[in-house]
Amino acid sequence: MSAVRHVVCAMSGGVDSSVAALLLKRRGYQVTGVFMKNWDSLDEKGVCTSEKDCDDAYKVCRALDIPFHQVSYVKEYWHEVFSNLLREYQRGRTPNPDIICNKLIKFKHFHQYAVSNLGADAMATGHYARTSLEDDEVFMQTQTPAPRTLFRDRLEIRNPVRLYQGADLLKDQTFFLSQISQDALRQTIFPLAGLTKDFVKKIAAEAGFHHVLKKKESMGICFIGERNFEDFILEYLEPKPGHFVSIEDGKIMGTHKGWFTFTLGQRARIGGQKDPWFVVDKDITTGEIFVGPTTNHPALLRDTLQTDRFHWIAEEPPAQLVQTQMMDCHFRFLHQMPLTPCTVTLNLDGTLWITIKMPLRAITTGQFAVLYKGDECLGSGKIIRLGPSEYTLQKRNLQLSRTSKDPEQPPQT
Repeated sequence: MSAVRHVVCAMSGGVDSSVAALLLKRRGYQVTGVFMKNWDSLDEKGVCTSEKDCDDAYKVCRALDIPFHQVSYVKEYWHEVFSNLLREYQRGRTPNPDIICNKLIKFKHFHQYAVSNLGADAMATGHYARTSLEDDEVFMQTQTPAPRTLFRDRLEIRNPVRLYQGADLLKDQTFFLSQISQDALRQTIFPLAGLTKDFVKKIAAEAGFHHVLKKKESMGICFIGERNFEDFILEYLEPKPGHFVSIEDGKIMGTHKGWFTFTLGQRARIGGQKDPWFVVDKDITTGEIFVGPTTNHPALLRDTLQTDRFHWIAEEPPAQLVQTQMMDCHFRFLHQMPLTPCTVTLNLDGTLWITIKMPLRAITTGQFAVLYKGDECLGSGKIIRLGPSEYTLQKRNLQLSRTSKDPEQPPQT
């Protein structure tokens, strides 16, 4: 009979990780629950939410009769995730700290801690996702170091582990896992892979985990929680007052406290304006935020973008993309947004150009373009450049039309 396998389960104090630990124990694994502390502050009501979450996680581990540990990554989170978030906002981008946090904290530092410090055979989380490995296969692999080349040798024996959407497509969290490393994925179990959220809640209720069932789902910044964003960000960045400017006629509409307090597509609450205006562009050199009078203003619609060097979960671009430099697949840049058909073009430096079948609203630099082929999550790349908006193209076409009718008239700039 094979030895009992040791699995370290990341415990957040929520229903998903609690049920993940329960299911692992039912499968006969030796389970250790670990709570990660990544942020060190009070919420807006003066309550330290991480202490409450930690206590909830401890109660579940006590009920399951499994060991419980705490580990702090406050310093690592600040230097590797939050400082990067602030830099991105200062550059006029809109970052996604949840994706970076999974990549650098949970599936790097925590993964190493689980394996090296606690001697785990695998780690587990409460994410709604699955891999190409059955749980038992996770323990039977021979570990070989990942190659350090741009494109790995296709004849190499090391078969990549693939990431797939979970059974509950409404709760699927592969979007947030799209930057994790192959090494971490090889040693990770997702116990909720084949379950729906409703069924997970049912299991929690039957197990008596009523204290975690009552909790609201976390919707704020990764490990920080829900805050008034403008107030929160201005605790860390100096105000940089500027003007709201109409994209259509250049008229100054009002003032703001800093371009980094707004993202594209957001409603701009401008004093003295009865009708809603929406952020359509930003100029960090002048501090101006450009606004449009409708939520789907053509200045918000784009169908092309470029990523930085793309992170392929299977360590290499798909064969079709390498052979032809182009591939059809599906795209999203926000969690839970519908998957949209696209064509990707591979550049020599590993970056991608993505052309979307239809213009999408409020694509923003700093966010991640996540690609899918069927139910497989291929990986992601940070959006670093946007193609022209529909508004820019309309203006350009109008100018060309005027020029063709009157060749003597110089084109407007």
